Amino acid sequence: MKRCPRCQHSYADDNVKFCRLDGTALVDTESLPTAPFPSTLRTRTTLQLDRAASIAVLPFANLSTDLENDYFCDGLAEELLNALAKIEDLKVAARTSTFSFKNSNTNVSEIGRILNVEKVLMGGVRKSGNRIRITVQLVDATTGYSVWSERYDRELRDVFAVQDEITRAVVEQLKIKLFGDQAQPRPDGDDTEAYQLYLKGLFHFRRYTGAGWARAVQFFEQAIEKSPEYAAAFSGLAQCRMYLYYYSIVPPETVLQGWLDATNRALSLDDSISETHLSLANYYFYYQRDWARAEQEFERALRLNPNSADAHQFYGLFLIAQKRFDEGVREGRRALELDPLSLLVNLHLGWINWFALRFGDALQQIERMLDLDPKFFGAYWLQGSIQSAAGDHATAIASFQKAFELGGDVMLSFLGSAHALAGHLEEALAIIDRLLELRERQFTSAFNLARVYGGLNDTEKTFEWLQKSLAEHNGELVYFEIASNVVEGSLWGKDLRSDPRYIEFIKSIQASRSATD
Repeated sequence: MKRCPRCQHSYADDNVKFCRLDGTALVDTESLPTAPFPSTLRTRTTLQLDRAASIAVLPFANLSTDLENDYFCDGLAEELLNALAKIEDLKVAARTSTFSFKNSNTNVSEIGRILNVEKVLMGGVRKSGNRIRITVQLVDATTGYSVWSERYDRELRDVFAVQDEITRAVVEQLKIKLFGDQAQPRPDGDDTEAYQLYLKGLFHFRRYTGAGWARAVQFFEQAIEKSPEYAAAFSGLAQCRMYLYYYSIVPPETVLQGWLDATNRALSLDDSISETHLSLANYYFYYQRDWARAEQEFERALRLNPNSADAHQFYGLFLIAQKRFDEGVREGRRALELDPLSLLVNLHLGWINWFALRFGDALQQIERMLDLDPKFFGAYWLQGSIQSAAGDHATAIASFQKAFELGGDVMLSFLGSAHALAGHLEEALAIIDRLLELRERQFTSAFNLARVYGGLNDTEKTFEWLQKSLAEHNGELVYFEIASNVVEGSLWGKDLRSDPRYIEFIKSIQASRSATD
């Protein structure tokens, strides 16, 4: 039997590592004190669990006979979530966590405890031709009772007005002040056809896969064809291209200009969209390496939407690359508070801790990820990286092998590096051959080959491929200096940092592209 030392909830399943209500690490009941908590701890716990002015927006149920309308229901809920997230005094649980309850039978009170929110907004949509029926209710997560509900029978063209009405009603029930315009950017003339194409793009974007982003690009482009001044569609297009670049799914040169063009166009139409500023921040950070402008855009994105877990996590990664470790950890933790059930947020916080040499905290993130999804490749990726840093190359190989089996070729270079560090020359060279073969038929970053050669301590080949990765505009380069100094640089070969070319290469990364292009 295990128990949460914060909320005292008990768990019979010994495989559960963290409290599903507040995320605290569980302890055996035998190790818990039998005396009551001191008054100071009781006060602190109350403050940490304060859920005033907080809300989760659940995915709306599709009440239509056509299953294809799922995109519309999800999109409508996300639009409402985004509108509420702009309110500074309101904590809004992030989409990834709230949408994890789609088609779930979890009761509202349990959802409120897991997401640490006071209210839960839920609803359903019936769409038939140009008619829609939207039913919504706001539920008190503590009592489980409905505090407000409404039904809207309208024509599809009135969907934007309905969104505004729901937002105002929720704000009124929460008794918070509303400043400025919380409405989401809309297509020209409230074009409902363009809007539905945009929602389809959003639906595929949220799949967070290469195929999903490619499909989303098509829908966003179709929305723009229908509505050439649709700022949100341009913003979505920019985000898709950013992720295609960030995960090295396509050659950078095929998306970089389109990424920047879509971002600038979105900003020229409406500069109040947080996601657009986040897209621009990542462009300055990963490609342009203009640190000052990147930070300005990260801060602007967070001012526009302080509830953006994406903005907090990417800003945290930026701060880590700037060696501002405490600030980076703080941003990563804030992202996790907003989106506790997101595998990506948990993984990014794990990497933030790894770069900050907080391996114990990184191990906790691994346990959280495995608790959420035992088949998530990222957990084994981070685990292997910690084991490599500890010099435990045999177990690192096993972890990276598991990550490769679950995540595919993107994990291949880490497995090759682990074999190289373990002295398995034949296996490491075989993986290099595989990476070279992959480069002939699909984009495979040069940085991956540099990583394996680094593990082999082949400095000539390492610098050769590092230079190629610089020419390819690889985004991982922004972390190279701190990564190559973990455990005195042993993960990149014992001779790399003593080579005169190392300092010159670091300087070339630190230099803003705007100063060199």
